[in-house]
This record gives sequence, structure tokens and C-alpha cells, in this order.
Amino acid sequence: MPTKSDYYDILGVDRNASEEELKKAYRKKALKYHPDRNHGDKKAEAHFKEINEAYAVLSNSEKRSNYDRFGHAGVDTGGFDPSQGFPDIFGDIFGEFFGSPGTARKRVQRGDDLQYNLTVTFEEALFGKEAKLKLRRPETCHSCRGTGAKEGKTKSCPACGGAGQLRFQQGFFTVNRTCNQCQGEGTVFLDPCPDCRGERYIAREKTISVKIPAGVDTGSRLRILGEGEIGANGGPPGDLYVAITVQEHPQFTRDGDHILCETSISFIKAILGGKAESPTIKGPVNVTIPPGTQDGKIFRLKGLGFPNLRGHGVGDQLVKIKVEIPKQVTPQQRELLEKYAKISGEEIDSDSGKLFKKVKDFFD
Repeated sequence: MPTKSDYYDILGVDRNASEEELKKAYRKKALKYHPDRNHGDKKAEAHFKEINEAYAVLSNSEKRSNYDRFGHAGVDTGGFDPSQGFPDIFGDIFGEFFGSPGTARKRVQRGDDLQYNLTVTFEEALFGKEAKLKLRRPETCHSCRGTGAKEGKTKSCPACGGAGQLRFQQGFFTVNRTCNQCQGEGTVFLDPCPDCRGERYIAREKTISVKIPAGVDTGSRLRILGEGEIGANGGPPGDLYVAITVQEHPQFTRDGDHILCETSISFIKAILGGKAESPTIKGPVNVTIPPGTQDGKIFRLKGLGFPNLRGHGVGDQLVKIKVEIPKQVTPQQRELLEKYAKISGEEIDSDSGKLFKKVKDFFD
């Protein structure tokens, strides 16, 4: 009588291998030597039996313990008997080859996700809005109740007898495969539904309301659960993702949660100080300009920016000051500026306009 191979060697694992390592090794070996992939190969068939016998023992903690202590004598399997069924893991690997006799193997599948591209204004992104989205997507045909048959009338598939599968004998296995005539449904129809033409689904338009939260930005995606395409064979629907694009604003730009804008003031106001009106999304406000304000100075208006989507407060509006230098002045204005220059110890050429260049350079 030939000596039986060591079960650990058959699976190619260490004697201290975990359950997960055993399972992984078994899957790899069983897939390689499966009869459907090795038609007529007696060596592969014999090795396939060895693999299943080894896993049947080592995956059972009590049998494995006896095998580790006494070897093959401790388990006395008498070889692997395919009539006793395969280890539980087997169905996970070869589901496409094997099925339960007399049962259809229709796969329940989740529906695909959908994406809707939505453009909102700067103000809508700041304050939020309720948007109405029109979606066109396939839904179950009401006329045939999703059967594809006229008036929902179907009959048992003549090819598989309503089982949804056809049985074949391959070697010592009985293999169940999806019936090609009914595609695993187990039923067929003679007259297709006039509304869906036998397709079971009809594209319909649906309007849904979506709340756009305040603070969204270009690139934000909102997930609406269950508003994607319907699932197959009773599977759950997918989700709808709303991709946001925010329009540009003529006056304002965005930096994170902050709003940026520019406000122009005269160089006199920059020197002497005063009030300057600045636009905001909520209307104009007065900004106090202290004496000696430089060009490019930024003033912060608290709480006038975007709310943070994660609830981390509200941004500010940042007002950048732009000092305007007049391109032309009246004779009287020039005279006063020249007096100011003399008092300040500034040497000027009244005909060259150097004073204005120095003033402009100062603010630039």
C-alpha cells in the first residue's frame, strides 16, 4: 500500500499555519487542480482529491489535533469521498461551477451609483439652497411588474423545467450551470410587455429635492442614499452623488472659508485716515482707515465669510486696500502739494512731475 503524503505538504503550509493560512492555501490549490480546468487529467483529479482530504482534516480542530499526534492513523479518513460533499469553503471558490440542484443562482446586485453635476452661484454656496434635480433613470415597469411579459404572464422554462439551472455530469461531479434560455429566471414569456418591450425596466424622469448646505465649494460632492440606479434581482439601489461647481463672482473671490475683496481709497485718505465703504455679500459696510494706511493693507471683517462644512465656525471677509494715485491734478492741487513737499524737505522740479512719481512709488 503506498505511503500517503503529509497533509501539510499537500497544501504547502507550515505545521503552525493559522486557519486563514490554511484557507488561503486550499483555495489556491483547489482552483489550480479543479477538474473543470483539467478535463481528462487523471493526475490532476487525484491531486484534487488529496487537497480536499487534507483540508477536510486540517480545517477541523479535533481532527487536526489527532493528526498532529498520531498522523494518518489518528484520523483514518479512508480517502476523500466526493459523495460526502466538500468543505464549506468550497462553495465560495467555485460558485460559478456549482449550484444547489433545482435552484436558480440569480445574483442579487446593488444598483450603480449616479452623478449629477450641479452649478450654483457664489451666494447660493454661501447661504445654501434647496435644489430640485431632474433625473432620468430606469425603473421597474409597472405594467408587467418587472417580469417583461405582457400582463405579467409567464410560464415555466421548458429547457430547465423552472429550476433556472441545467445539470451536467463532469467526471465524478454533478455541475449546475445557469440556464441560457431563461438566464436563471426559471420562467419565460411568449408575448413581451408592450410598454417595456420585455426589458422589464422603463426610463422615467423623477424630480427630487436636495438640500445644498451653506459652505459648499467647487469639488464638493453630496451623497444622496438610495437615489441611484435600481439593483438587479431585488438588490438595493445605488446612491446619487451631486458634484458641485460654484460660479465666479465679479467682486469677490474665495480662499478656504474666507472671502476676499478690494476697496480703493485716495492717497489723501491713506495719509489722513477716515472711512471707506467696502462691499460685502450682505451689503456695503464702512471700514475705518487709520492715518498712514499703506497700499495692500488688509482689514478683517469678522464672521462675513463662508460657514465651515465640518462645523468649525465661520470664515471672515478680508478687505485689501488699494491706494489710488491721481493721474492728473489741478494747478491749485499741484501748488498745495509742492508746498507740502517743501515743508517736508523734499526737493522737486515743479515741471517734471517727479513729486507724483515719488508719491506713487511710495504707495506701490
